[in-house]
Amino acid sequence: MEKVVITFQPLDKSVKVRLGTTVLRAAREAKVHISTRCGGQAGCLMCKVLVEPEQAAALTSPTEAERRKLGFQIEQGYRLACQAKIYGQGVVQVPEDPLKAAIRKQLERQQDDSDDSLW
Repeated sequence: MEKVVITFQPLDKSVKVRLGTTVLRAAREAKVHISTRCGGQAGCLMCKVLVEPEQAAALTSPTEAERRKLGFQIEQGYRLACQAKIYGQGVVQVPEDPLKAAIRKQLERQQDDSDDSLW
């Protein structure tokens, strides 16, 4: 069976997988963390990834479950990693975990406040 390379950004990690592999499975093989709680059943919406328009052909078309769950976000390029299957070589953007993003922003604010107090 044919294999293709999928790259996960911004981590710049690539993995070679069989056609038809889900993005979630490919991410696990590449040791890229994508959160999920539903076991890949399109139930939790935690495994959203972003696919730029020029990369969309690398994945199968959105499933009906994805369309119902993501709604307008499909037009913005979001896909569910548990549902999107790899159809060709491409690049997938893994958004920063929301909790990590909130912590990072808080730490940045604290650092800015510390820097301001030095003057």
